[in-house]
Amino acid sequence: MSVFLSYLAQVIACLLFVDLLSGFVHWLEDCYGQADWPMIGKWVVQPNIRHHRYPAYFLRHNWFQSAVVLLVLGAFTVIVAAIFHFLDWHTWLIVLLGVNANEFHKWAHRSKMENGKLITLLQQIGILQSPAHHARHHRGGKNTHYCAVTNYLNPLLDGIRLWFFLEMALRAFGLRRRLDPTV
Repeated sequence: MSVFLSYLAQVIACLLFVDLLSGFVHWLEDCYGQADWPMIGKWVVQPNIRHHRYPAYFLRHNWFQSAVVLLVLGAFTVIVAAIFHFLDWHTWLIVLLGVNANEFHKWAHRSKMENGKLITLLQQIGILQSPAHHARHHRGGKNTHYCAVTNYLNPLLDGIRLWFFLEMALRAFGLRRRLDPTV
């Protein structure tokens, strides 16, 4: 039983790590990404701004359309991990979860009927982000609840004001938050 609990704890840690990464990238997109940046602007920032204007718009995209940028990042991660002999099951799980982060995010914009019983159950227990939890990101200044995978990290990270302190650190280097055209 202790071996099972050890593996379960490691799987949960991988899930929370992906959630943290999704939040960090989402925060960077929302606060500092510029729509006119080469490649990143077109493939990441512009869709993010469109999503904030029309939250359900990206539900029109199939899995590949939603995951293409994450697939490239995942492939890069696997290659680097293999080169440095760090390619283990944790890395594979993190990449698998990571390339599906946008799909998890899409599920937080769909109804229980659209999601089905299994996804709805996972959302109800917080393993996957629920629509009610994610809706907090789309309210007001869109400056909280950046993590898009689970319900667990956002209250903690918002509670310790992580995003605020990261912004203060970047201000020390002269970087300023971009005005969100959707607020």
